[in-house]
Amino acid sequence: MIARLTGEVVQLGATSAVIEVGGVGMLVQCGPNTTAALRLGQPATLATSLVVREDSLTLYGFGSPEERDLFELLLTASGVGPKLAQAALAVLSPDDLRTAIATENLVTLTAVPGIGRKGAQRIVIELKDKINTVGLAERPAAAAAPTAPAAWREQVSQGLQGLGWSARDAEAACENVEPLVAEDPDLGVAEIMRAALKSLAKR
Repeated sequence: MIARLTGEVVQLGATSAVIEVGGVGMLVQCGPNTTAALRLGQPATLATSLVVREDSLTLYGFGSPEERDLFELLLTASGVGPKLAQAALAVLSPDDLRTAIATENLVTLTAVPGIGRKGAQRIVIELKDKINTVGLAERPAAAAAPTAPAAWREQVSQGLQGLGWSARDAEAACENVEPLVAEDPDLGVAEIMRAALKSLAKR
């Protein structure tokens, strides 16, 4: 099990990164909140989870062990795959996700693209008794750094499209959150991404 990677970011996309570790480039699938905190050519440490399928081995990366543990717990719920688990962590912070499951807040859970009411009920039933044991001692290693005004829009748009939204929906979400960015230029891409996803969930 590969639980953590530390190395230089040698390639960076909207939903993936290549981390060079000991001369080997490791391809890591990441949520947009995680890639927003990475910088090309800079060192990075990611908590990781290796998902094994019959035809593939896929490594997923996270900004904190807490996010990684929640991702792995979500995968144990019926009907939840890696993409849906990543979307949940993109829309909701770890604390919000844990609270929503523990308090059976279906409205919050259905704000995640791909989770309907029945899916939210299933997640609550299967995970409620387990959720409060995950990541209580862990805190995110680092928040996404503020980004230049011209850069956030492209990162958010690519991240949304990486989660399955169309280019048109991604552009509409960017328009929706633009006033927030104008009001607080120090917002990080992770916060902007979360606001954009929530605006799409309301449509």
